[in-house]
Amino acid sequence: MRVFHITPGTGDSFYCENCVRDTALVTAMRNLGHDVVIIPMYLPMQGDKNEPVGNAPIFFGGINVYLQQKSAFFRKTPRWLDRIFDSPKLLGWLARKAKMTSAGDLAETTISMLRGEHGRQVKELNRLIEWLDSQDNKPDIVCLSNILLTGLAKSIKAKLGVPIVCLLQDEDDFLDGLKSPYKKQAWQMIAECSRDVDAFIAVSKYFASVMQQRLQLSADRVHVVYSGISLDGYESLQAEPKIPTIGYLSRMCPERGLDTLVDAFLILKNNENLKKARLRIAGGKSGNDETFINRTRQKLASCGFIDDVQFLTAFDRDTKLAFFQSLSLLSVPEKRPIAYGLYAIEALAAGVPVVEPKSGAFPELLDITGGGVLYKPNSAAALAEAMQPLLLDPDYARKLGKQGKKQVFQKFNVEQTAKDLMRIYQITVQQSP
Repeated sequence: MRVFHITPGTGDSFYCENCVRDTALVTAMRNLGHDVVIIPMYLPMQGDKNEPVGNAPIFFGGINVYLQQKSAFFRKTPRWLDRIFDSPKLLGWLARKAKMTSAGDLAETTISMLRGEHGRQVKELNRLIEWLDSQDNKPDIVCLSNILLTGLAKSIKAKLGVPIVCLLQDEDDFLDGLKSPYKKQAWQMIAECSRDVDAFIAVSKYFASVMQQRLQLSADRVHVVYSGISLDGYESLQAEPKIPTIGYLSRMCPERGLDTLVDAFLILKNNENLKKARLRIAGGKSGNDETFINRTRQKLASCGFIDDVQFLTAFDRDTKLAFFQSLSLLSVPEKRPIAYGLYAIEALAAGVPVVEPKSGAFPELLDITGGGVLYKPNSAAALAEAMQPLLLDPDYARKLGKQGKKQVFQKFNVEQTAKDLMRIYQITVQQSP
């Protein structure tokens, strides 16, 4: 099959599950012999030297989208000027420093993007449609990486005449964070745009149920395919920490629960047997996270434990493999129910057990893998209580990690994910009028 896969990039500033998933998926699909073109939007795709990330230019460059939202002048500028703002180096810098958009700006831009040809970024939409239509080989299907892109569906379908599928992963978090009246308006617009999507593919049964209800989708339009990872390099990997060590792998921000983890770590340090315990934090940051990170460092310093905590800057594939080997367990204490948790699969592939909140997709994932422990959400005390046995009993931690690793290798290989997705793509194409 020939597939056009449209996905928002985040640059290389922080760990993004969508970028990790999409780059690995496209590589796996290509390895199966399919012709897949990945098309980045907003910012460059998160790179990995082992996984080529793209063969198309960036569309809806973040700077141009912002300028066209704010000023009618930039909705009429020539392409040579827009091209300057679409420079990957400039956009990469923006991803690291981004503080130019307020919550209100993001809400207004979201609504504008969902309006498609009637939005303020119509110039960008026309450029994308022209590029898609100019390709020598027409795609069999177009995949949108998340529902925030459904405003593109109508125009793409009208021009190319091919079915469209949309992946579902944690978009509700962003949408529910929009202020009134944008939140209600965005959900209503997405429900309308969804009529132009032929099939939806969620990353967990939990999230399939959530989105089916929120968008009023019929059951036959929603499928579930668990996101797998590339297992290259994980085969012989085994965690061997000499000192009890907790790991965190996600964007360094309170939304992902890093503050909860730090509080739990401070509780554990009061245990005489865990005086030497360490915390290793990886996953990167955006410009908006600097204040929180500095405040967290100050808190650790005031408690006398800053030397027991590491903030790691790199999170590329090789660095992650070395990172996992140093851990007793991994925990990302998400504050709200989430759709998946790819970092949990990555940790388990390395034989590292996970401790996660009993909410969202985590009960589902740990029921399948048996590689971790659940705790009461949003409680540092409950998290500390759940982590303590794994830190004090390395044999118990290794047992859970070994069990989780076995299940991940059997059920969460990205090659299997690619096969399952392609099967749904083929059925969708066959059923398309």
